[in-house]
Amino acid sequence: MPYGRRISLERSSSLPPGQRLIDGYPRFGADISSPPPKVPTDPVIQICGAVPAAFEVSLTALATMPRTECTADFHCVAGWSARGLRWAGVSFATVYRTLIQPALRPDASITHLVFCGLDGWRSVVTIEDALADDVLIADSLNGRLLDADHGAPARLVSPQQYGYLNTKHLCRIEVHTAEPKGMRSIAMRLLSPHPRARVWHEERHRYLPAWSLRHIYRATIAFILPRS
Repeated sequence: MPYGRRISLERSSSLPPGQRLIDGYPRFGADISSPPPKVPTDPVIQICGAVPAAFEVSLTALATMPRTECTADFHCVAGWSARGLRWAGVSFATVYRTLIQPALRPDASITHLVFCGLDGWRSVVTIEDALADDVLIADSLNGRLLDADHGAPARLVSPQQYGYLNTKHLCRIEVHTAEPKGMRSIAMRLLSPHPRARVWHEERHRYLPAWSLRHIYRATIAFILPRS
């Protein structure tokens, strides 16, 4: 299917504050020492939460919706950035307004969404950030279908936010009328990541100033990149 929209978010040679450019685009995640999850034969994304009944959307159905291509840099909260990644998929705003919004309870006022992956990762995103023009459910990277390292069969891509909100191996979307509590792992609760994670505002931590974390996060890069 031809692309309905093409978005480019590359910002010349500049990087967000506290970021360093690396070569390539490594695998990252909660446990990169383990293999990625297996891709189901007929992958679907379950929609649940503030809907009368949970339902599933197949990736085959998503593939028939208008396509969007987005070229953007990717920024990890640990401090590394990869340049000019070319994602393709369906705008999340299109998925939400076409498939999710009509199924909501009549009295539901959605404030947050939880994106869940086959690897157990969950990210909480405000409805405002999720509906941004450049947020995709992507199934392709640089002209090829996603591989296991980068989120197959589909993943969330939100270029304006740090990577920890860009859930890979997307299998479930929960819609909520308030910010969910207790959703994160113990490690993530200790880190207290910022709920919006906007890279150009350097929103790394919910409470601490971003500059105070730069050296701590950068120290993790040496452990992440060699095993990517």
